[in-house]
Amino acid sequence: MTVAAVSAVAVREPPAGTSVASSLESEADLLERIGLLESRVRKAEERRRALVHIMGDMNELNKRLGHQRKAMLHILVDYEQDRRRLGGQTERLDNSRRALLHILKDVNHSNQRLEGGRKAMIHIMDDLRRTSEEVQRREQELRDKQEQLVQAGKLATVGELTTGIAHELNNPLNNIGLFVGNAIDLLEFSGTDRGRVLEQLRNAMLQVRKAIEIISHLRTFGRAAPSSREPVRINDVVTRALELTYEQLRLRQVEVRLDLCREDPVVDGNAIQLEQVFINLLTNARDALASSARKLIHIASVVREGIVRLVFQDTGPGIAAGSEQRIFDPFFTTKDVGAGTGLGLSIAYGIIKDHGGAISILKDSMEPGAVFLVELPLLAVEADAAPR
Repeated sequence: MTVAAVSAVAVREPPAGTSVASSLESEADLLERIGLLESRVRKAEERRRALVHIMGDMNELNKRLGHQRKAMLHILVDYEQDRRRLGGQTERLDNSRRALLHILKDVNHSNQRLEGGRKAMIHIMDDLRRTSEEVQRREQELRDKQEQLVQAGKLATVGELTTGIAHELNNPLNNIGLFVGNAIDLLEFSGTDRGRVLEQLRNAMLQVRKAIEIISHLRTFGRAAPSSREPVRINDVVTRALELTYEQLRLRQVEVRLDLCREDPVVDGNAIQLEQVFINLLTNARDALASSARKLIHIASVVREGIVRLVFQDTGPGIAAGSEQRIFDPFFTTKDVGAGTGLGLSIAYGIIKDHGGAISILKDSMEPGAVFLVELPLLAVEADAAPR
């Protein structure tokens, strides 16, 4: 009921037996309540507009991902050139060491050649020192570029998941519109049913909080991961990875079967980097199931001898024979041109290695599809308490 309608009602004659003052007070109280509810509806509309702006920012982020991919390719070219230079410098280092051995033999054979041998040795040692410093500097550059490559791969993953996240944000937005619409209807037709109006508005606020949590998780995943390590619960990381990819899997009618161990294992690692590994395995399985009759991803984990083992298995066509040895190489991909860069598994391999673990492919002749095994060492305290 609008203010004009309420004013129109106020002009009518009060019912028999009711004083004019009491009628005016009740109507004034009603107008005040309606004003408060309209203010809350306007605030909900402002929050909805803010969410629309956030969606626009996500589209802008997707555009910037294209530039990030180009930058990633340039980084990889520099990485390959630096690796070749490092190989040449290593060869020079070996040659210098061999020369040093020959000089030492000459010193033992002739005292007359001692002075010349000492001078040559000094020059070689200086060359060795410079070469060692250069190798250390190159190694640091390679580590920095590897971190940039991991971040670029993470941003590419965010761009790939943008559609699913948009669908996931659309659900709470639709619910917010439904609840706010119900509240407006209650105000227009019921008038004084305050309890039901508050219930609808509280439900709308719950949906707003859900959308905020989704955006917060996406921002946390997209920012550069710190190099520090901390205790990480693997089950929680797998669950968060599934939350980000859930809408993509649902739209493609992919079923996910989750059999995580009850021990709730804890490892010493970086949660964001590990989440990137699991998202990559899930997206690869999703793409492999595109033309499969049965679309199933099975994730299982077990703790044995101080190690947590996670198995990601799908019912797709599997990995072609002869590709198992190259599947973790940079730029190697079995997807069509333009469908992938071949860097996802290479980045995942490097992250797992940095965590002291291993990632490999299992061969199962009884079941179709690809099977990836991820092994990570448990935290020291967890490893002591793990069952043998």
